[in-house]
Amino acid sequence: MRIVLCYPVGKKHIDQIQAAAPDFEVVNAGQERIDELLPTADIFIGHAKVPVNWDRVLQAGKLRWIQSSAAGLDHCLVPGVIESDEIVVSSASGLFAPQVAEQTFSLLFGVIRRAPLFFRAEAKREFVRLPTDDLRGKTVGIVGLGGNGRFLARVLAPWDVRIIATDFYPVDCPAEVSELWPADQLDRLLGESDVVILTLPLNGDTKGVFDAERFATMKRGSYLINVARGSVVQEQALCEALASGHLAGAGLDVTEVEPLPPESLLWDDPKVMISPHVGAQSARRVDDSTALAVINLRRYQSGLPVYNRVDKRLGFPHPSSVYRGQAD
Repeated sequence: MRIVLCYPVGKKHIDQIQAAAPDFEVVNAGQERIDELLPTADIFIGHAKVPVNWDRVLQAGKLRWIQSSAAGLDHCLVPGVIESDEIVVSSASGLFAPQVAEQTFSLLFGVIRRAPLFFRAEAKREFVRLPTDDLRGKTVGIVGLGGNGRFLARVLAPWDVRIIATDFYPVDCPAEVSELWPADQLDRLLGESDVVILTLPLNGDTKGVFDAERFATMKRGSYLINVARGSVVQEQALCEALASGHLAGAGLDVTEVEPLPPESLLWDDPKVMISPHVGAQSARRVDDSTALAVINLRRYQSGLPVYNRVDKRLGFPHPSSVYRGQAD
């Protein structure tokens, strides 16, 4: 029985995993050997960022559980994995919600307080005063109220904003959220929001969902913050909404194509603030990923349901299974 790892672990992390699963051989494949070693895995923990021959993995017939070290699952939710009744998939959904919230705030305040313009002036040593906007008193719409969205609502609430949200599972509305609607009420949310924050998963239903028609539905002068997945937004439509002045600004931690091509119009737009998909980065990322993997390993071996078990056809876990810092 073998556990194959593919995330930047150190010796202490490997030792933690080995201690939690003494009957397994633990192999650190890294990105360099993951394609070679994944077919030998009974359990896969990590995130392959290089191409993997999933047909070969499925033909080997060994794999029974994938514990992703990321919330996004497009790296492993290939058709064969989705269709397999034998392969359980769990994610890191919500594990890095504090970091995602911090990145959201950096982008949100950056575009509202016009930081890109001031950065450009600073680079030219120009002391130019320009009007800015305010967050206080605005309606903030959160699209996707999973682990990240719920934490974000909690830390946004003290800023004297009205928070509304949509989610595929509109259940257990947090006290900080004024209204929680089903996902099919997205246009209603867009029409009421001064700031729209995307924390929804990427799947067949959400890919490209923010197109020209959706941007036209947003309030004129509103802001878009995307800390979800780049492919939920059509870049050309976003550029047009910004150029027309319909959107006042956009903060993007993710883009439709990554890395963002040098010729993209987004780079030069002074109403846009860009970070290179670092929302979930943390000095504790590997430690926290390993801690969740160890908790889930113990549950898996005991026959208990793992935290963050994913509905493979939807691409995200039901709220009832999301890991919220439980100590097992």
